Amino acid sequence: MTDRPPQRPSGTTDAALPQQQLATRLQREIATGAVLRGDRLLPEREMAQHLGVSRARLRQALDQLETEGALFRRRGQGTFVQPPPIPDAARLKSLAQRVSPQEVMEVRLQVEPALAGLAALRADDKVRAVFALATQATLDARDQQSYDAADDVFHYKIAEMAQNPLFLTVYEAIRSVRAQASWANTRAATYSREVTAVLGQQHQTLAAAILRGDSAAATEAMRDHLRCVAETLLQDRPPSSSLPE
Repeated sequence: MTDRPPQRPSGTTDAALPQQQLATRLQREIATGAVLRGDRLLPEREMAQHLGVSRARLRQALDQLETEGALFRRRGQGTFVQPPPIPDAARLKSLAQRVSPQEVMEVRLQVEPALAGLAALRADDKVRAVFALATQATLDARDQQSYDAADDVFHYKIAEMAQNPLFLTVYEAIRSVRAQASWANTRAATYSREVTAVLGQQHQTLAAAILRGDSAAATEAMRDHLRCVAETLLQDRPPSSSLPE
């Protein structure tokens, strides 16, 4: 398999396409994997050549999709279809191998309810609209893989909406540890279709509180959601100290 993107037929171009149509076509190419390399988009030069447009027009389309919440861009790393890894993720690898699922959930229970409460207070109308779409994606997921991807975006969007860069950095560290931990595949083994449906409904409750600006309800809904996640994740593990209330 080659990393070179497929060439467009001679004489074809999208240079004259309206911007919205170009953004729609780019989103379709992303969905099929035609402009992906792993979890990130091809370099702009290659994508522009593949689409038959200038890099300036491509950047406009990328800006639009980022604003709509379909892409994540990080300077020096590229453009991603999922929230990007933190730049120094490697330094957390050793920690990821030492912490247990319970220890991660203890930290999540302290951090993420506060993020949800701040998100309810600080998100603007445009961001709320994007978050509503992210919430629906967790309900529309067809399988475990698509649910995990949608769930990742859902929680990351909440952390972003809190508009606190220090809090976001802490959240990204937690997310990196979860991704690198040896028990990271436990969820796929323990989340039945019924459990996933329950978690999706909890997402709706949490999202509704955030979207109406109810900070207290959002905080409590996130806490309830994470305790349900913890109970599911830890149900077959040896008992230890209880999770914080």
